[in-house]
Amino acid sequence: MLNIAVQRLYNQHLVDSTCATPAAAVAALGAVQGQDYPGAKWALALRVPGSTDAAIERALDEGGLLRTWALRGTLHLVAAADVHWLLHLVAPRLIASMARRYREVELDEPTLERSGRLLVAALPPGQRRDRRELLAMLEANGISTAGQRGYHMLMHAGLERRICQVGVVRNTPIFAALAPPAAPLPARDEALAELARRYFTSHGPATLADFVWWSGLAAGEARAALAALSAELRQETVGGQEYWLSADQPDHREVPGLLLLPGFDEFLVSYRDRSPSIAAEHERSWGHDNGVFTPTIVRAGQVVGLWKRTFKKDAVAISVEPLSPLSAADREAIAAAAEEFGRFLGMAVILP
Repeated sequence: MLNIAVQRLYNQHLVDSTCATPAAAVAALGAVQGQDYPGAKWALALRVPGSTDAAIERALDEGGLLRTWALRGTLHLVAAADVHWLLHLVAPRLIASMARRYREVELDEPTLERSGRLLVAALPPGQRRDRRELLAMLEANGISTAGQRGYHMLMHAGLERRICQVGVVRNTPIFAALAPPAAPLPARDEALAELARRYFTSHGPATLADFVWWSGLAAGEARAALAALSAELRQETVGGQEYWLSADQPDHREVPGLLLLPGFDEFLVSYRDRSPSIAAEHERSWGHDNGVFTPTIVRAGQVVGLWKRTFKKDAVAISVEPLSPLSAADREAIAAAAEEFGRFLGMAVILP
């Protein structure tokens, strides 16, 4: 029988990855959850062998990789080559869903349009400004950014493909204007099929409900996109549930080793049903009511513990909270994974 969790490790490029660059890894996955910026960079490093924090920052700085509000209106890392067709597909539904929130913060269409034009004007080619500078500019032009107004104006401009984020410095996002598309955008049905192709190829085995959750699409459109790929995907029934994955992907029976995943890694957060990899009694320990997810220790596709990193003066300390018994071999594997995390950061590692 298909081992869903193990298969996902391979298809998500967490095992035997051939992704050569951060942008290639993001393109393969379709998009990568990005609101936890340091965690998102580590998620990419796990999929791009030998990469470093500095290399991923360079990819953002050079423009091949962008950070913007995308799927479900949540910040994601997106390959620059994909950002226009992806947002053209998903943004109108997201903007419509925000209508009530816009009324609550007293943002009408003329204000959103004017703020969007001002934001673009403040970001000529080659110019970058941080969030504080952009909000101060809006205030100077008579547009209040009080409360959540500033956030929603930046987000709206991002969804309209006017601006994007190109990095974060001391927890402050850095923005640039989004360059126009290099080619005509695909028709909607083509874009739907492409998004489904990226998801089921990289995240499969997955269900239709998983795809609806991840993409934020209406269920009918998601179903149509899946149907359009019937010749490219294969269906497997496990536990009475229908899963879909690429037809040409082999079944992986080997049990891979141990990984230290960031809290918002696609391996867990991109599915509505996470039970193939995390026991129900542990899911609350991983996900909290405030929407924050704790980094996980994954062995052979199963969450066996949580971990935390704390920065010291010249090193990073790693602490571990087992959720299942850890063997001596597990602890050796955790130490090796922690050292790899330190190498990624360019810092020494302290383990208890």
